[in-house]
Amino acid sequence: MTEEQKQQIGIQKLFTKDISFENPNSPFIFKDKWKPEVSVELNNKSLKLDDQNYEVVLSITVTIKTADKVACLAEVHQAGIFLIKGFDEKTINEILGNYCLSILFPYSRETISELIQKGGFQPFYLQPVDFNALYAQKLQQQQKDEGKTKH
Repeated sequence: MTEEQKQQIGIQKLFTKDISFENPNSPFIFKDKWKPEVSVELNNKSLKLDDQNYEVVLSITVTIKTADKVACLAEVHQAGIFLIKGFDEKTINEILGNYCLSILFPYSRETISELIQKGGFQPFYLQPVDFNALYAQKLQQQQKDEGKTKH
């Protein structure tokens, strides 16, 4: 077997770990002039389950305000269990911080959109996310932080 034949990435399971929706100022918020201010927060974490399986969780929180009042808050923690074997630790971290999140994102996007629309608000479309760029930024920040602690 060659090294490439030993390397494997697979999706074992995809699942929603947590969903939350708040519409705290209804029904009065629907009478206000609609000038939405949207904030999006992304977080992720991973957990090594055994020698070759990892749980990855992508958390997205969308808060929409209008007239300084929270119109709605939608949050989803989309998770997956991924088989990753035959790679060095650096590559595994890249897969967890980029590839796996890219797999989970469309599920999160759909759930967020549905929650907001079912809450009585206009359709909301979460824009695509470049997880490769975010991962690169995270690595740069870690290098900067490590440099500060050495001095």
